[in-house]
Amino acid sequence: MPHVVNTNSLAATLDAVSEALFYRRPLSRTDTRTAATWIAGRQGLPGSYFGMFAPTEADIRSGARVFTGEPLRSRASTRHVLSEEACRALILLNAPDAAARTALKNASGVMISRLDQCERDNPSSVGRYCCGTCSVSMWRNLAAGGLPDAERRLAGGIHHLRARRTGTGRWQSFPFYYTLLALAEIDTPAATDEIRYAAPVCEGLLRRSANGDSFDRRRRDLAERVLAKC
Repeated sequence: MPHVVNTNSLAATLDAVSEALFYRRPLSRTDTRTAATWIAGRQGLPGSYFGMFAPTEADIRSGARVFTGEPLRSRASTRHVLSEEACRALILLNAPDAAARTALKNASGVMISRLDQCERDNPSSVGRYCCGTCSVSMWRNLAAGGLPDAERRLAGGIHHLRARRTGTGRWQSFPFYYTLLALAEIDTPAATDEIRYAAPVCEGLLRRSANGDSFDRRRRDLAERVLAKC
């Protein structure tokens, strides 16, 4: 897969890695190492989320989207969500690179401290962080094995998600397809229940004509995958 690293954009680089992982397209050893090294090099740079992974100026200036196409609507959200996605990418790339392991350890330590503090301040916040989009990015990191207490935190997050059902197959404050992407990676009965709840929206998407957009293609492929789990 050519051009995994886009030196002008952390978001684009993570998107390329996520696409390879989502479609199970193996990266070469060189691409794996190059991507992991470049992502790791963003850790702690100015503009990073509390020392996690810094977006580039282009990411901030032009805006970024998550893998399923929903936009990140603030600088804080961009910085945090891309950091969680960077942690996840480094875990799944699993490159034998000391710098990548160190960057992941440093960034994860930041997030662990912040989650612990949030839970001390508000015990009912388990599994949530900031907004819906930020929470989903944390779940993706948790599901990849990136943070401790994954079972407890994911259970708390999905419990909160259930309480945000609108009755139409969607959830208040949670981006639909990005949330669905995370649920597809969480192998619990509670996650499957939320997928079943969302199934009518997925079926509706697949009944509509494809528009050729890459995000539409990903959403359709995701919808087919989750419906197979129902």
